[in-house]
Amino acid sequence: MHEGTMIGMRIGELSDRCGASPRSLRYYEQQGLIAPSRAANGYRQYGELTIVRVRNIRELLDSGLTVEDIRLSLEKGCLDRPLSTLPPCPDAVRIAGDRLASLDRRIAALQDLRERLAVQLAATRTALVREYAVPADS
Repeated sequence: MHEGTMIGMRIGELSDRCGASPRSLRYYEQQGLIAPSRAANGYRQYGELTIVRVRNIRELLDSGLTVEDIRLSLEKGCLDRPLSTLPPCPDAVRIAGDRLASLDRRIAALQDLRERLAVQLAATRTALVREYAVPADS
């Protein structure tokens, strides 16, 4: 199955038109996010809809969603028009909320880890100053 009504755009043209590298496009294909057809010579061919889909994929990745999150949105038909023109997709909103909660948990864990490291570093610096008379700022 391929996206779009016009077939014949090769990977280089798609790359130029949507701003994604050919390597990224092949990755999106491997992940099931885009599906080109094949010409008789084996070259990938893409339709116009693929441009919209790739732009949406890039925007969602840049927003912090994962390929798995995006795949779930794709299954719900939420990627085939510019994101700004789509009505809110309840599943996509839930997925984004779940990803945000996951990021918040990771940030909290990293902040805790940073604080523990800062305490350890301060204690080590204090011990060095006492033992070797090393200036506290080194």
